[in-house]
Amino acid sequence: MRLSTLMTGIAAACSASLLAGSALAQQALEIIGQPVDGAMGFQPSGTEGARDLVWLDTMILYIITVIVVFVTALLIYVMIRYNSKSNPTPARFTHNSPLEVAWTVIPIVILVFIGAFSLPVLFKDQEIPVGDVTIKATGYQWYWGYEYVDEDVAFDSYMIGSPALGGNNMLTPEVEADLAAAGYSRDQFLLATDTAVVVPVGKDIVIQVTAADVIHSWKIPAFGVMQDAVPGRLAALWFKAEKEGIYFGQCSELCGQMHAYMPITVKVVSEAAYAEWLEKAKAGDVELSHAVAETPVQVASND
Repeated sequence: MRLSTLMTGIAAACSASLLAGSALAQQALEIIGQPVDGAMGFQPSGTEGARDLVWLDTMILYIITVIVVFVTALLIYVMIRYNSKSNPTPARFTHNSPLEVAWTVIPIVILVFIGAFSLPVLFKDQEIPVGDVTIKATGYQWYWGYEYVDEDVAFDSYMIGSPALGGNNMLTPEVEADLAAAGYSRDQFLLATDTAVVVPVGKDIVIQVTAADVIHSWKIPAFGVMQDAVPGRLAALWFKAEKEGIYFGQCSELCGQMHAYMPITVKVVSEAAYAEWLEKAKAGDVELSHAVAETPVQVASND
């Protein structure tokens, strides 16, 4: 055997090994953003914006709980203290100025307090930064199309089991096999897509959202983002994912007969894995490499 042939074979074997290792690493992504049957609360936060929203929601929940308990106790007290039996001679006054001032001023103070915390969260969400990666998402009946604005990459994303892929929107054995081949389990039916939005971790990602037919809405709960996709208009949202993993979302605007079959899959990977995927995507292979896992993909807990 010639030495050059031997060296070529060794190089090819090393390259294949590296690609296989990369595929395994990508397939091992943890599923983080997914709804869980019987669970309560938010999905695990994958961005700072999502954490801000969860904190704000919790703070307002405490305030509302105190108000509800106070008003309920006050109503019960009035019903007992001032019913016809306990108070046969009703009072004849028509108003109480201090009380009216109090129940006007106190709610204003509460709303100003809430606004002081909610407005910064809103402004942070609406002030779109210059994106490290900019992606245009277009809603169609009933799938999403994606275009990496600064790269020569574009593809459509269909739910696994969609009629466009030969399915009938039902979990058949064939669809379950397709899910397994893509690295998912039957629990990800109605959530997983044949292709995914692939983004690098720790980078500002700007999604430009529009629609081609009716109003849709691009939403990833674990990122705390949602933006309506309106035909003829280009809106934007942004996020910076903090952890590698798989995040699911769905169209959140009623858009027609198959609205429920229009999911979104986002895969957050390392910068190196993203660069490798981008190079392949420019050559026409937009699917993130998958390898058959020896154990099922685990869903992250809310802890």
